[in-house]
Amino acid sequence: MTVVIGTAGHIDHGKTTLLRALTGIDADRLPEEQRRGMTIDVGYAHLTLPDGTELDFVDVPGHDRLVGNMLVGAGEIDAALLVVAADDGPRPQTSEHLELLDALAIDVGVAVVTKADLAGLERAREVAGDVARLLAGTSLRGSPVLVVSATEGDGMSQLRRALVELRDHVLAGQTGVGASSGRSRIAIDRSFTIKGRGAVVTGTLRGGPLVRGATLRLVPGDREVRARELQVHNATVERAERGRVAINLAGVDASDLHRGMVLTDDPAVGSSDRLLVGLARRVPDRTRARVHLGTAAADGGVSRSGRDAIDLADRSVAAVVRLSEPLAVAPGDRFLLRRSSGGDQVVGGIVFDSSPARGISRRRQTAERLSALAQAIDRADPAAIAAARCELHGAVVSGALVELAADVAEQLDRDLLATFEAAPVQALPTVRSSAARSLRRRVTVNPDAAARAVTDRLDRLVARGQLERDGREIRLPGSRPTEADASVAAAMDLVERALAVPAPPSLAAAARAVGCPPSGLRELERAGRIVLLEPDLGYASTAYRDLAGRALALAASEPLTPAAFRDATGTTRRYVMAILEDLNRREILRRTDAGHVPGPRAGTAAEIGR
Repeated sequence: MTVVIGTAGHIDHGKTTLLRALTGIDADRLPEEQRRGMTIDVGYAHLTLPDGTELDFVDVPGHDRLVGNMLVGAGEIDAALLVVAADDGPRPQTSEHLELLDALAIDVGVAVVTKADLAGLERAREVAGDVARLLAGTSLRGSPVLVVSATEGDGMSQLRRALVELRDHVLAGQTGVGASSGRSRIAIDRSFTIKGRGAVVTGTLRGGPLVRGATLRLVPGDREVRARELQVHNATVERAERGRVAINLAGVDASDLHRGMVLTDDPAVGSSDRLLVGLARRVPDRTRARVHLGTAAADGGVSRSGRDAIDLADRSVAAVVRLSEPLAVAPGDRFLLRRSSGGDQVVGGIVFDSSPARGISRRRQTAERLSALAQAIDRADPAAIAAARCELHGAVVSGALVELAADVAEQLDRDLLATFEAAPVQALPTVRSSAARSLRRRVTVNPDAAARAVTDRLDRLVARGQLERDGREIRLPGSRPTEADASVAAAMDLVERALAVPAPPSLAAAARAVGCPPSGLRELERAGRIVLLEPDLGYASTAYRDLAGRALALAASEPLTPAAFRDATGTTRRYVMAILEDLNRREILRRTDAGHVPGPRAGTAAEIGR
């Protein structure tokens, strides 16, 4: 395991020269950098310490026009090495780099006053005092300030000792980006092709170790790739620990890789272009800025209005950031905003939620709930994060599992029990449909997830003895359905027959025509003999299964439009739209711009009404 240290400082203050003196490695790897004598892109070096452990260094550009490249390196470091030339003193990029490190919450570092041989010891000590005063107003306050000459070697032994202390401090507190989570995560900073071996990427490994042959996800894109070979400091290894790593990938072309993508086996990392965040300082609503996250960057806009404008207890402020393109992100990621003009041009932040609530669930966004999520993230407690996020959203869907916040679940239970006060015996589909609609008026979930949540709560109520279930029937304990008399049974048969056509009459008209009471209609639905699409539109189950099968067959050959389905059934738009909407809710069909196509639950079409 290594600690990653990033350089910072003004152009031509000796960052690359200092690293060369420390490590023997020239981090200026590009011909243009060597020709011009300045770092243009991010460079890398490493130092082997006397005890056999190693430090990784990220050398970043100091030119003001290359701050974006500087942030590629700064986004993935544990600590900072601030370099200031004794003959020049602190300069604009010195202050800007310090501001960027402060925004990223980098709080461990060493400051080095270089070129002491050129400026003289008295001038170097004067500059060291200036640097200490600069640090006092940042997250690096209290960091040691050393005076060295990289060319003469003066002060280099003290610098190496300070770097060992820095390493110990970082490892003891797991300070910095990506404290160990047991999962691997590498933000790509370089990608290229090696002839005969394929795609290679480099980056800083965070979290748990990575072994050769491991399968990883490439985010954005969620594509699976395999780590064919691993190298650390130019040596092939079977297992890489936290720090700089190069990976030869199988299953992807180099043309599909770029800086800013992430390789990971962490399910918490996803792709998003909308983030709920906490900002260190308040910014105006609709602020436009460049968003830097890890090794990625994208244009973004900040929403600080309505429910997005919440001030938190720690004096940070909540906001929603909308990105111009999806980035790989997870809760707890640090980022910064860079504005081209106006006050507070650099603002740091932390990601609370990479999939913020939408719709009705946004009403649950309060300072208390956001603070609870922020505190769980600060503790790096996955269980607490999941619980706080569920409380914030009201409902969270993960695959087939639907988790409800405690207050939402309790209210749903009360709603379910209340429906049986007027009608002690009811059909399961009726109860489920009504309760699912009620749930969706409180939290944002799709119809299928709402139905699954209701089914789960019904099962719990049955297990507690508050309800009883008999096949497709749900009832209060001790209640029994009343047997329909012969005249009602006959009327029910006639209603079912009237609804067994592609264009049935209204439910009320069909019942009125044959004298079927409301209890008879409820019994027809309870028994699964009719299917209700709307309060006054129903089909005999046999007829509806035929229509659903016909719609599915047509959609399987080409996207099904309402006009095509109308022509195929000989009905009108009123009927076909109700059928298509119902099949879309059931996920038997799926709506696209071109028309309806088979949905993920297409195989359940034959089970409708049964």
